[in-house]
Amino acid sequence: MNAQQKRTMENTALLIIDVQNDYFPGGKMALEKAEQAGENTKKILEYFRKNNLPVIHIQHISANEGAAFFLPGTSGVEINLLVSPKPGEKIITKHFPNSFRETGLLEYLQSKGIRNLVITGMMTDVCIESTTRAAFDFGFSNTIIGDATATKDRELGGQIIKASEVQRSFLAGISALGNLYSRVTTTRDFINGK
Repeated sequence: MNAQQKRTMENTALLIIDVQNDYFPGGKMALEKAEQAGENTKKILEYFRKNNLPVIHIQHISANEGAAFFLPGTSGVEINLLVSPKPGEKIITKHFPNSFRETGLLEYLQSKGIRNLVITGMMTDVCIESTTRAAFDFGFSNTIIGDATATKDRELGGQIIKASEVQRSFLAGISALGNLYSRVTTTRDFINGK
């Protein structure tokens, strides 16, 4: 990391949201391209670790009756080995899509002087979206690593919307109006300082 990149990364933390086993092949809610998103998240995580930048792992544990995945005590709820937390890395448990809702995330970020978030994880159009929009409302400047996120096919009015279209539409919407809610970039461009 050069001097310019160091200045750019001041007061910046990485949020890894819900990169958990149930979203990977064989899990109870497998997403399209989860492995690719997981590998890219791992690259971003390695970049943050190498440069001694703060890392926050968000882990969803289902608390609502009738939940079908991320159930307490199952292997599916565990953070995937690709991005296993290391000692000293913050882990925040959540029970809602928005990582700020009823968690200590905001207070933790404020206590560390964090003003900029780099966001990776799953699902793009649910937990990534709700957390990013909330972060903007709390005054954070956001960057989503688009190829380090993943989702699945959706249904609307009896029609299936393919995961790739959901992904593109979400990323286009969240970065609309001059990156109002978030800048969207790729793993390669982020690591290369673009």
